[in-house]
Amino acid sequence: MTKIVYFAWVRERIGKGEEELDIPAEVKTAGDLVTWLATLGEGYEEALRFPKAIRVAVNQEHVEHHESIAGAREIGIFPPMTGG
Repeated sequence: MTKIVYFAWVRERIGKGEEELDIPAEVKTAGDLVTWLATLGEGYEEALRFPKAIRVAVNQEHVEHHESIAGAREIGIFPPMTGG
């Protein structure tokens, strides 16, 4: 099981801040994860409608969508970040 933590409007649309999920073996990269999560229900689909805009952190380090999530204990899912 891997802890998935959702932030900002991703959390609001999904309706939860975090959950433990058994990620299928075929989900190997951060991009695969975002695509798979979008299949879990209407809130997930809405939150992840624009997958390329979603940021992912593996064990609290941001990764690109092509990078592996193997061995992840915690994965953060973020909307686009803005400066300020």
